[in-house]
Amino acid sequence: MKSNSKLDAVVGLDSEGSDFSSLNGKVIIGERANVVHKILNGFQRLGNRSIHNMSKDAEHRVESDRFSWGSKASSGDSVNLLIDADEKREHGSGRKSGPLLSGTAYCISSCSMILLNKVVLSSYAFNAGISLMFYQNLISTVIVVVLGFCGLVSLEKLRWKLIKVWIPVNVIFVGMLVSGMYSLKYINIAMVTILKNVTNILTAIGEFYIFRKRQNQKVWTAMFLMIISAITGGITDITFDAGGYAWQIMNCILTACYSLTLRRVMDKAKQLTRTGSLNEVSMVLLNNMLSLPFAIILILLFNEWEYVTNADVIRLPMFWVVATASGLLGLAISFTSLWFLNQTGPTTYSLVGSLNKIPISIAGLVLFNVPLSLPNFFSILFGLFAGVFFARAKMS
Repeated sequence: MKSNSKLDAVVGLDSEGSDFSSLNGKVIIGERANVVHKILNGFQRLGNRSIHNMSKDAEHRVESDRFSWGSKASSGDSVNLLIDADEKREHGSGRKSGPLLSGTAYCISSCSMILLNKVVLSSYAFNAGISLMFYQNLISTVIVVVLGFCGLVSLEKLRWKLIKVWIPVNVIFVGMLVSGMYSLKYINIAMVTILKNVTNILTAIGEFYIFRKRQNQKVWTAMFLMIISAITGGITDITFDAGGYAWQIMNCILTACYSLTLRRVMDKAKQLTRTGSLNEVSMVLLNNMLSLPFAIILILLFNEWEYVTNADVIRLPMFWVVATASGLLGLAISFTSLWFLNQTGPTTYSLVGSLNKIPISIAGLVLFNVPLSLPNFFSILFGLFAGVFFARAKMS
């Protein structure tokens, strides 16, 4: 703004000079000699002092012009600041609504998928968890491929070297999904949620021995509380099912192995891509697409195909609506979790994930009329508290 004020002051002086010359041009010829004589006498009387005063007057005019232009510029700046403030306010409101919308979408999709899977497996008494996983992953694969073909998402080209590196992770991924399906069939949602805390303990132990990552005292205290809640919850569970608990323990082990293995495989996989990185959407496609042949093998191995073809439940249109919706929600979880993670960060994402277990547990107890004893109810509350405390401890 200073350089502009100087330029405006020069322009102002030039205009004043032109006006002065035009006025002089209007002086009649007869008076020109007297004017010149007066000017010469003035210079003789005043000498250098008059020249100094004239320069002072010129400087004074420059300063006055500079002040006038500066005031105009400052008023213009104030208007611009008001406009910028409005724009920032609008942008700030958008940034504030982003985490809220993404977090709400993530929580709703996560809760809804667990509840719908419970409906399919328990309410419809569908005894083919692997087939359900195959159907859900097939839906996710088709949708991601279509989105990539339309250019809405960026997908990494799947090369054989990349697939070969990713297969060990995918085997664990399939085992994690299958064990989760069967545990959810035999155990109520609240206890599944509490027992899932064991995954955090196994992951922390694996990080310590594999990556030499040490946890603080609060984290170990939180994990101790989670162990107590899992044990007391199992002891006080009226609907205790040994097979369901065995599936859930297996699910915790496989989930921890998946998390630990993924960290190592990611580094190798990135080296085999064109860009040197592997985005999350490509990982979603890899997991879901590569799981399909493994799921077919397991369906034939456990003879689920014969059960599915003869089951009466598959003739119900509402069953397919619920199964399809659960598959869509599975993909929605992938995208909303990425959206929420991008809007906030790992710390907030972890904390909200722990808090999200509370409405899931309550909804599972209420919607499915789970018989509940008072000790088991307090064990579930204690486990939920331990999960939130664990997330908070990881932040410190």
